[in-house]
Amino acid sequence: MAAPKNLRIALAGNPNSGKTSIFNSMTGARQQVGNWPGVTVEKKTGSFTYNGYEIEVVDLPGTYSLTAYSVEERVARAYLVEEKPDVVIHVVDSGNLARNLYLTVQLLELGVDLVVDLNMWDEFAACGSELDRDRLATLIGAPVVPTVGHREIGIDDLLDATIRLFEERVKGHRHVPISYGSHVDDVLNELTDLLEGSQELIGSYPPRWAAIKLLEGDIEITKLLSSDDDRARRIREAAERAARHIEVATKSDPEKVISEGRYGYIEGALKEVLTEETADRMELSRRLDRVFTNRYLGYPIFLAFVWILFQLTFRVGAYPMEWIETFVGWLSTTLAAVLPESMLSSLIVDGVIGGVGSVIVFLPNIMTLFLAIAFLEDSGYMARAAFLMDRVMHALGLHGKSFIPLLVGFGCSVPAIMATRTLESKRDRTLTTLIVPLMSCSARLPVYLLIAGTFFAERAGTVVFVVYVTGIVAAILVGRLFSKTLFRSAPAPFVMELPPYRLPTAKGLAIHTWERSKIYLQKMGGVILVASIILWFLGAFPQNTALTEEYEAEMDALRAVGTEEVLGRIQELEIEAEAAQIESSYIGRAGKAVYPVVRPLGFTWEMGVSLVTGFVAKEVVVSTLGVLYHTRVDGESERSLSDALRDPARGITPLAGFAFMIFVLLYTPCVVAVVAVKREVGTGWMLFSVFYQLVLAWLVSFGVYQIGQLVGLG
Repeated sequence: MAAPKNLRIALAGNPNSGKTSIFNSMTGARQQVGNWPGVTVEKKTGSFTYNGYEIEVVDLPGTYSLTAYSVEERVARAYLVEEKPDVVIHVVDSGNLARNLYLTVQLLELGVDLVVDLNMWDEFAACGSELDRDRLATLIGAPVVPTVGHREIGIDDLLDATIRLFEERVKGHRHVPISYGSHVDDVLNELTDLLEGSQELIGSYPPRWAAIKLLEGDIEITKLLSSDDDRARRIREAAERAARHIEVATKSDPEKVISEGRYGYIEGALKEVLTEETADRMELSRRLDRVFTNRYLGYPIFLAFVWILFQLTFRVGAYPMEWIETFVGWLSTTLAAVLPESMLSSLIVDGVIGGVGSVIVFLPNIMTLFLAIAFLEDSGYMARAAFLMDRVMHALGLHGKSFIPLLVGFGCSVPAIMATRTLESKRDRTLTTLIVPLMSCSARLPVYLLIAGTFFAERAGTVVFVVYVTGIVAAILVGRLFSKTLFRSAPAPFVMELPPYRLPTAKGLAIHTWERSKIYLQKMGGVILVASIILWFLGAFPQNTALTEEYEAEMDALRAVGTEEVLGRIQELEIEAEAAQIESSYIGRAGKAVYPVVRPLGFTWEMGVSLVTGFVAKEVVVSTLGVLYHTRVDGESERSLSDALRDPARGITPLAGFAFMIFVLLYTPCVVAVVAVKREVGTGWMLFSVFYQLVLAWLVSFGVYQIGQLVGLG
């Protein structure tokens, strides 16, 4: 059997063109997600076998053009030029051909082997318009294939066309030269001839494309020709003469003239192939937006959706959560009974299972939350939420585009902080980086689930909703304060695109949910496991032998009596002995040192220690409490962490629990996020970020607890 041939495909397209749906339909779960080398833009790759080919698909960042203005544009064009994929599939929104084909023209300029994917073809067909696809393919010299990505319709046709192109079996395939008018074409040809004789100066870039970019004033191409080499100087002079010629002849700058030439080419092609009807696929979306983005109704609707989201997180996730909790309890007691009593047994039962088990029980809730968020994203509503918050951002002195990193922050602070690189000004990047950690990341959710589920039961969803809203309000107020004091300049305007509403598919939701949940599971076997083992060690050592022997002697005396009356006292002594050992251990000493700081907030020393360990990762807060409060009730069973927290002897009130959630929300994020802040804005701003968040968290939690006590909520 012959070995499969290799084929490398790049997916290009505008944001909201359905490119991700095409990628998911092709690759399914066979994906890898990372960052492009040297930048923080997300990189997705997938591989699969099809018709004797081992195909690798690279999902390029969504971009409207191949200029060098944004990180996404630079990454996309650098990959196309330097890595040279075998075929580029340009995913086009069929309902927005004029705008989407602008990138098609630039890909033709670049000379890549191109397949045009007319995605969302069902929506285009529903409008009643007609498109002569064969004629369009002839005009642009590239195969044109209709697809419906989220329903996996036309994917095989798209792959077949790609393979035919790769095997040079496409009739009429050619690299179509784009005309920009006689004033541009003549000087462009002269400049191209000069560059063809100096290929080493421009590297892998095609000469005609480099000539176009020189006329447009592209920064990167200009840098390549900035040397004192005679040829480079002649090319620069020729480019300057060509630009002056275009300006004199057209009364406009070359970049604008070339852009108009591209749109003119698109308009001429569409006149030949497109027959439009009056039906408008965006009409339904516009009707819905009159309600969802209404300046009066939009905000309460958004808050209602968020409230429903957290209700679902608790109610839907409650049953599988109970099953996992039961299994973890069974596993813990079984191992405690089977394993001989030793330090190894304590490490496995109290350290590993007590720490990791206390966090993994929240997996169903986490997956439910991710599923709901994926539904809002895929339906198009999340873009409306960003649009609503964009108004708030501008009103409070923040850049509207800053909401994108803030929105990412609900998933994880690290990529959200790195996403600030897409902001143009240093002022906007720094300000947004400082407030991103105030958005409640998914790592904090297990803490909320534990505390809210323990102390607020049926109202848990509403309480978590209040915590999330508190984070949003805090980010807005802090951003407003900083923009009026530390960053006084005005933010730049930003236009946000709103895609049409769509019904998400089950496969798309499943893939998005799994991608995010997988990160949570990886933490269980990584940082949470390591942290739990370290915490167990800090709680088990140094061994207080004298104290242990004292308790053992008293319990042996009671066991000798052997009556029912003394069994309860023996159980109490077991708990007291374990608590005494923890208090005298390294972690107990640390807790006593932290206690004076957290006592005014209503926290126990164990809660204080968990906040310190939470610097590693916020899930470690729960695993720390799991290790510290993992106490046996009798010889055969163990009480849950929630039961231990509710124990009146602990002195933790619901008010203290709520203040604890607020502290976790507002205080310094995990150490990886802190490092990300340093990398993006420098050491000084990193130290300021750590300091102000600690102070803010303490002051707000102090206010919540003390005011709550004054009004009788304690």
